[in-house]
Amino acid sequence: MTITRRTLLATAALSAAMLFGARELPAQTVLNVVTAGDQNMVDYVNEFLGPRFEAENPGVRVQAAGTGPGDAGSRKIYEKLKAQADSGAEVWDVDVAVVHQKMAGQLVQEGLLAAYRDEVETGRLATRDTVRNALGVNVEGYVMPMFHSQIAIAYNPDVVPNPPKSYAELAEWVKENPRAFGYNGIKGGMSGVGFVMGWVYAFSPLGDKLFTGPFDEADVKLIEDALAGLKDFNQNVTFTPGNAGTLDALNRGEIFMGPVWVDMFYTWMADGRMNPNTRLTLIAPGLPGQPMYYVLPKKAAQPELAKKFIAFATSPAIQAEGIVKRFNWYPGIDAEHVKPYLSEADWNKLFVDVTPEDLKAYGKPFPITPYFNAILEAYERVAG
Repeated sequence: MTITRRTLLATAALSAAMLFGARELPAQTVLNVVTAGDQNMVDYVNEFLGPRFEAENPGVRVQAAGTGPGDAGSRKIYEKLKAQADSGAEVWDVDVAVVHQKMAGQLVQEGLLAAYRDEVETGRLATRDTVRNALGVNVEGYVMPMFHSQIAIAYNPDVVPNPPKSYAELAEWVKENPRAFGYNGIKGGMSGVGFVMGWVYAFSPLGDKLFTGPFDEADVKLIEDALAGLKDFNQNVTFTPGNAGTLDALNRGEIFMGPVWVDMFYTWMADGRMNPNTRLTLIAPGLPGQPMYYVLPKKAAQPELAKKFIAFATSPAIQAEGIVKRFNWYPGIDAEHVKPYLSEADWNKLFVDVTPEDLKAYGKPFPITPYFNAILEAYERVAG
């Protein structure tokens, strides 16, 4: 008799049935997680969060897929959920999504998400304004921050023992120390874009209107007036080729101060690519950062399991080990809840130069989209 592949499969199935007493094998419940961001976001779910959640929930398998970096990755998640909503599907195939702040607001406005934060035990541990406001959109109850990224000013204390405490002081310092401050403009990476946003926060009278709206076309003139001073400032700075370029210039001593992403700074530090004396500071009135959010699609197949997963992922112990220690991100929940789960060294690494109080006072969101775009366009006209 010729042994075919079908025969082998049938024999294997019969053997399994005999082994388990002809009972059906236990079925796994699959929790589908879709995340925007770089590959490290997918790896974090598949290699860190997933196995730990599965160990506490036998019979569950966490399955993560990525949609790519930046706002484009979040838009793909939106398009997927919108298509399923438009098709009239009773159940959608995304249980948990991780999206950027900008897209979270649109998802809420279009009714594609379920309000769940009050139903997870960790919801009360996150109190920053980012749990309520996503670039001018009320997202209260619909989002839970996975982590917060933040732009800060890195500086060499051997050369700058008393760094500026505000944008106004920085502007004076740059006049006295030409080329010693560097940033990457608005086309080489978001640390430079964030620095420009902070300049407008400091030198325009718009205040919180930049974050909450409504947008007023007349405010463009106020933005241009603020950026006129940045044109003079730019005459005395060193322009770097990107986020990494600013860090590299700092490390080589080509500049003594510049805006950087905090997590990227500490990753370089851990890898031995930075002068270990380099420090961080947040200057008044503040610099922007942004969260990534866990959200629950309105018709997720496993809504209760999804809530349980989000609560697990935002628990203090997991935030300490996964978010702070592995990625050097600021936690999605308030820092004081994470502190008991960190060594003194781990806490000091992330929260001594930039304290939780600094983050509350000077950690700002990016402006709402119309103001964000208006600032970039005005920069090109006035300061570029």
